[in-house]
Amino acid sequence: MHDAVLIETDIEEYLDRHERKELLRFVTVGSVDDGKSTLIGRLLRDTGGVYEDQLAAVAKASGKNAGADGIDLALITDGLKAEREQGITIDVAYRYFTTPARKFIIADTPGHVQYTRNMATGASTADVALILIDARHGVLSQSRRHAFIASQLGIPNLLVCINKLDLVDFSETVYQRIVADFHNFAARLNFQEVRPIPISALGGDNVVARSQNTNWYEGPTVLEYLETVPINRARNYSDFCFPIQLVQRPHLNFRGYSGTVTSGVVKPGDAVTVLPAGTTTTVKAIHTFDGEIEEAFPPMAVTLTLNDEVDASRGDVIAHCQNPLTVSRHIEASVVWMHQTPLELGKQYLIKHATSQIPGAFSRLRHRVDIHTLTEEQAERLELNEIGTLSLTLSRPIVSDSYAENREAGAFIIIDRLSNLTVGAGMITGYGDDEVLDADAGTRVVSPAERARRFGQQAATLWLTGLPGSGKTQIAHALERRLFDAGHLPYVIDRERVPRADPHGTGAKLAPVIEAARQGLDLGLVSIVAFTTPMAYDRQRAREHLSSGEFMEIACHADAAVRSQRLRDWKRPTEEEVIDYQAPEDPDLSIDTSRSLDLEPIVDRITALLRQRGVLR
Repeated sequence: MHDAVLIETDIEEYLDRHERKELLRFVTVGSVDDGKSTLIGRLLRDTGGVYEDQLAAVAKASGKNAGADGIDLALITDGLKAEREQGITIDVAYRYFTTPARKFIIADTPGHVQYTRNMATGASTADVALILIDARHGVLSQSRRHAFIASQLGIPNLLVCINKLDLVDFSETVYQRIVADFHNFAARLNFQEVRPIPISALGGDNVVARSQNTNWYEGPTVLEYLETVPINRARNYSDFCFPIQLVQRPHLNFRGYSGTVTSGVVKPGDAVTVLPAGTTTTVKAIHTFDGEIEEAFPPMAVTLTLNDEVDASRGDVIAHCQNPLTVSRHIEASVVWMHQTPLELGKQYLIKHATSQIPGAFSRLRHRVDIHTLTEEQAERLELNEIGTLSLTLSRPIVSDSYAENREAGAFIIIDRLSNLTVGAGMITGYGDDEVLDADAGTRVVSPAERARRFGQQAATLWLTGLPGSGKTQIAHALERRLFDAGHLPYVIDRERVPRADPHGTGAKLAPVIEAARQGLDLGLVSIVAFTTPMAYDRQRAREHLSSGEFMEIACHADAAVRSQRLRDWKRPTEEEVIDYQAPEDPDLSIDTSRSLDLEPIVDRITALLRQRGVLR
């Protein structure tokens, strides 16, 4: 019986049938002006999801943008004044409609680059991503970015709507070319299914009804696909995880722990662990507003009581004893940056994870993703809408899981501590090493590896050698500034910082320099030594003493006349010239500063070498 008839004849049967329908959440993504809002307006109108008074109001506001039926369908979802004035989507718009097969919640997300953060928000709970591509323009950068983010968010199914085919005469050739281009890109993403459909949202072709303009297409319409695609919530029902949101203590005889079950199933009598403390106990009862129940599962909000008195509070997690959750301060994560101010390595942010809000800092940027090729590229910062993999160190351990295994336990947001703005979103991909425990002292020791990991580097020594006036000290300090600004921890060792050493000396006179560099290795630093070191034997001795870290010899040289002029300009005595200097025969890098002491390109060469050797991460 049709729903309209059932509403008139048996409202209870209609409500019961409606309650049993599956709910599909889908998000529309893509570049600006690809027609997302128009497609949703078409879906809502053709399925009866818009009331008559709403249609009348939209028709009145449509003006010159009205279609053949007198309505600008995009206005059904674009409700903000700024959206209607500019003809774009700015904020995420949620709409609801139903068919005899399913219930639907749509998130209409903006296509502009500056609103990518809104798109990521709208896609975070979706079962299907519906990406629109303008047939006139093909696959654009923002189309690739949105598809990549949808893949990172774990959305299993991608519906690719090649829109505005009416503007290219419903050309099958154009359609197939775009499909091939997109499939080449999407083959490297993590979707279970990528389904292309040729449509015209404005005319309704292949949206709800099949179009006669695409006789060459035999697949489903947009609505047919949405009504039949398998719903994979990707919920983990095996490993119980329950972040505590609130401790309930209405009277002395009751202590309950309230929150939402994010994964797994729990029953009274189950053995559980309270993390991160590791206290074990059993579940006494499961309470809801309607009374006690025999089991709870995602995404139920319940209150648990335990059989033992345990020290647990907001931010702690109750889990089954065999649940493979990880307790760690060191997180590896994929991050989408959402703010105009770039992400700063070493800066303290607030990390909102589950029910916890913890200070933390990103210690290194492993790589940034090139959205066009999906290749991983080296970078020193993450700008607005860029995506990268970073290492995060928190002020205290959190209980979490990888995003691939558990969306709720594996996701977090990044908040600026001063402005309180959300500046990024992260998905946990792995974990770093935890601290070294000094058993005798009973304290957590900061290890060299941990310090190096915090600053995204491997302990190393760069030994800059060269005659006076070759520029090695200037290069050392310029390199120190570059690495420090990028979030690393370098330190220059020159005659200003080790005054006891003779910059032109040999043998025992270099011992303080080698000792300072050795201490730098113990601290996990990148030590930049700038000493003449005229004898090859002494440089070899330094290499042997500092072999526990990466050692690179960098030779700086310039013509004698250039060096003499520089010494005069720097008001240094020319008699500092070293007569018996032994130039390196096979340095790791050779830098000729005769023509110019332009520091930027020189530092570029050295940082490239550091990345190649794995010193900078």
